[in-house]
Amino acid sequence: MDATVETPKHSLKEWVAATRYWSFSVSSLPAVATACYLASLHGAAAVNWVNVVLAVIGVVLFHAAGNLLSDVGDFRSGADCKEAFAVPNLVEELFLPKQYLRFSAALFAIGIAIGFFLAIRSSWQLLAVGGLGFVMTLLYTKSKNVFLSDIDIFLIFGVLVMLGTSIVSVGAIDWRVLLLSVPLGLITLSVLHANNTLDILTDGRVGIHTLAMAMGERRAVGAYIAYQLLPFLWVAGCVAAGLMAWPALACLLALALAAGNIKKARAFFHEGRNALVGLDLMSAKLQLVFSLLLAAGLMAGTLL
Repeated sequence: MDATVETPKHSLKEWVAATRYWSFSVSSLPAVATACYLASLHGAAAVNWVNVVLAVIGVVLFHAAGNLLSDVGDFRSGADCKEAFAVPNLVEELFLPKQYLRFSAALFAIGIAIGFFLAIRSSWQLLAVGGLGFVMTLLYTKSKNVFLSDIDIFLIFGVLVMLGTSIVSVGAIDWRVLLLSVPLGLITLSVLHANNTLDILTDGRVGIHTLAMAMGERRAVGAYIAYQLLPFLWVAGCVAAGLMAWPALACLLALALAAGNIKKARAFFHEGRNALVGLDLMSAKLQLVFSLLLAAGLMAGTLL
């Protein structure tokens, strides 16, 4: 198709929209929260905040590149089609796959360059963490064929982002940052899980196998509800155990958003799968608010 169809022209706004920028909260804010947690552990002066800013930019570039690559994979596999709740750009030929691939490659290249620069400024350990993240991003589309996409996403955004942020922030891995993997990783996972639950029927037709599909729609909705609630319980438990300063409980203010998401998810039981449309965006909004509140609370903990 690419050889016979004229390449469409697009504005900067359309290119940015193609990256699904609304989802960037699931990659950028865990890095910010991790840096704030490290500040509460080591003191704000011990954190290299310039490196943190560069790391957030690099993570977002990788995320954007991965989104584009995933969209191409879903389009070519047939998972994204006119019958599915798909991103319309490729399905409706507003963009060509080759445009997405070129844009993805450019974003990856810039992200990798930032990664090398940060490795020079901090530790070469970053190359191992970043390299693993790059490979797992490339393999994401394939992982959906063998029920591994949820694990892939959790490891990238719930583990590697924390470890990488630790390296660039304080020059080494502080394994305590993995305490953030559960709350932030699960909310990130809820974004993917909401989308996968909505797409169970269309994914099954093209051989894609997700955790939501293995569970079935009703149990998948139950798992989504758990993903929304467990982060709050985890942070409360960490505070009770003395692993986080009490201001981290500020994240509990996001419970109202989680309650709204749960209400929408539960609507599935009497309205059907159409009730789940938009739940992924709502989940990303929860990540935005939860992470900002948690980061602010952890940063406030440096004053105690």
